[in-house]
Amino acid sequence: MLSLAGCDTGPKSGKGFTLPEGDPQMGRQVFIGMQCTDCHFLANDSTVKQPDNPQFSIPLGGEVRRIQTYGELVTSVINPSHSLPSGYQKEAISDNGQSRMRNYNDIMTVTQLTHLITFLQDQYELQPFEPSMYPSFH
Repeated sequence: MLSLAGCDTGPKSGKGFTLPEGDPQMGRQVFIGMQCTDCHFLANDSTVKQPDNPQFSIPLGGEVRRIQTYGELVTSVINPSHSLPSGYQKEAISDNGQSRMRNYNDIMTVTQLTHLITFLQDQYELQPFEPSMYPSFH
């Protein structure tokens, strides 16, 4: 019964929610223009300015074991305290346990958000799966 609660399709469900595809080049401009580089750096793109404070720089992109979904990336921008990854830098978390990321909800347009998310998705590369080696049993 509990497993069914996670599949809720009630009125507050995210089921059916989608945004249009963005333009990654425009998303790069949003990333720079909204000053995301104050706190974030791109693991695979050294052409984008790095944060001025190397002790407080949150990486985005690079090789990962699991690609974040479009919805997870949207949520991380519009509600950055929703799910803080383990090992998150303590300088990035306020005294009340919330992300210190600025709230962009009143200054970023939906169009800018779609461009930004498309750009960010392109920054991640899925690590190839390497199966465990087991002896063969014949």
